[in-house]
Amino acid sequence: MSGFPVVRPRRLRENPVLREMVRETELSLKDLIYPLFVIAGKGIKNPVASMPGVYQVSVDNLVREAEEVVKLGIPAVLLFGIPEPGEKDEVGSPAYAPDGIVQKAVRALKKEFPHLLVITDVCLCEYTSHGHCGVVDNGIILNDPTLELLARTALSHVEAGADMVAPSDMMDGRVAAIRGKLDAHGFTYIPILSYAAKYASSFYGPFREAAGSAPQFGDRRSYQMDPANSREALREVAQDLEEGADIIMVKPALAYLDVIRLVKENFNCPVAAYNVSGEYAMIKAAAEKGWLAERPVVLEVLTAIKRAGADLIITYFAKDVARWL
Repeated sequence: MSGFPVVRPRRLRENPVLREMVRETELSLKDLIYPLFVIAGKGIKNPVASMPGVYQVSVDNLVREAEEVVKLGIPAVLLFGIPEPGEKDEVGSPAYAPDGIVQKAVRALKKEFPHLLVITDVCLCEYTSHGHCGVVDNGIILNDPTLELLARTALSHVEAGADMVAPSDMMDGRVAAIRGKLDAHGFTYIPILSYAAKYASSFYGPFREAAGSAPQFGDRRSYQMDPANSREALREVAQDLEEGADIIMVKPALAYLDVIRLVKENFNCPVAAYNVSGEYAMIKAAAEKGWLAERPVVLEVLTAIKRAGADLIITYFAKDVARWL
């Protein structure tokens, strides 16, 4: 006879050693990427109110932050830049200035920590006066005129020493534009981590406070994906891979585990997932209230993201997880 009582799945759960031996998904330090917000100035460490433990830091403090990251064994960071408010303009020129905030940050990090993998976010929203990710004309976000600016931004990051660029704008064709620009300048070996399936999510609120990137009018639904769609994510990923992306990302992570799984099952490429600011803030707030136990909840959430199919996880919890693991 088959089934109970002959078959007892609990046999593999009773002993904690055996339970660990048959565990299907293991969260590891090598899976983690830590996001950092670098701001113009010196001696700055501004706490982000909606993200406890996260700061806007000037380049000098960024180096100190990176030192801790390296000591904890976290292999990679993702940089977001925040220029002086007066520097922002209609076309986001601080994003691709050779002496821009991210470019300075990259040089400082690679000088002090040459083996730390430095990934840079490539977008215009932090640098434009209107807060959108592309060139705007009469309230319309223009796709094609934006591509050259994104490509120039990526090139300037790589020339400063970035190991990988991560376009997050969701303009059509931006991976091809960046790949072409990098290749034309001899950077054929630099990989692209594409925000391939980036949704127009309500979970980004705390990030916009941290990055100073809230749009000054309208929203980003004309270029970021509709949260109701999953098959569309496959089209986006397929196009980005065809254009030269090396790693693709699903963002957010926790509310889009089904999309991570769908992408993993349909494409033979590394998959990253962004455990975004709102997901971080929810857990932090509940933990501060005593409604959740932070450590087991964080580990459960990140394990779920990996179990869904993510090879890499971008998370503000990275330092905490490094200590716990």
